[in-house]
Formats: sequence, structure tokens, C-alpha cells
Amino acid sequence: MQYKGSCHCGTIAFEVEGEITGLVDCNCSICQRKGSLLWFVPRARLRLLTPEENIATYTFGKGVIRHRFCPKCGIHPFGEGTDPAGNAMAAINVRCLEDFDFSQLPVKHFNGRDL
Repeated sequence: MQYKGSCHCGTIAFEVEGEITGLVDCNCSICQRKGSLLWFVPRARLRLLTPEENIATYTFGKGVIRHRFCPKCGIHPFGEGTDPAGNAMAAINVRCLEDFDFSQLPVKHFNGRDL
């Protein structure tokens, strides 16, 4: 299935393809503050509808995850990194998807705080 998403003001817009069967709630220092619910997909399934230069990036710690956000409204619609096998991945904040009800999906709590 294909989903559309954006930040609050619409500066960042994207499409992402896949089946959402579950979500991840991470308690690391940034995810906890953002309140994101994450859906992980191969990065190739995320298609930006926004020029790259309109998207800001924040990294911290080891700098392996690129937390992407809107420089105008501050919303974080996705992040980018690699999985343990080295595959490029995107962590989609499902709260930024249009017309998507995530209330019935299982949520896995991930302890990112101790990494």
C-alpha cells in the first residue's frame, strides 16, 4: 500500500510504500521527546516529494541516525540510518501519515535509552 505524509506546514512531503503491521515506540532521548511512533521500511520505499535542501537534519551521539525535520514547523516526519546488516532504512513517523489510523496496530517498546 502507498501512503502520503508530511510535516505540519507541508514543507516536507513524501510517499512511502509497504505494509504496516506494527510500530516501534523508542525511549531514547530524542524519540521520547518527539513522541514518534515509528514504522521501519527500506529507504528505497521512501520517495521525497520535497527538495532535499528543504529538509533539516539533526544527529547526536554516534551520529548514525539522521533525524530529518522541517526547519519551518519543527515536525520530524522520518529518520534515516542503516539496520544491523547495513541496509539503508527509513523510520517513518506514522503520526505524519495522511488519513492513517494507527490505534489498532501493535506497538513494540524499544529500549533505545541504553544503547
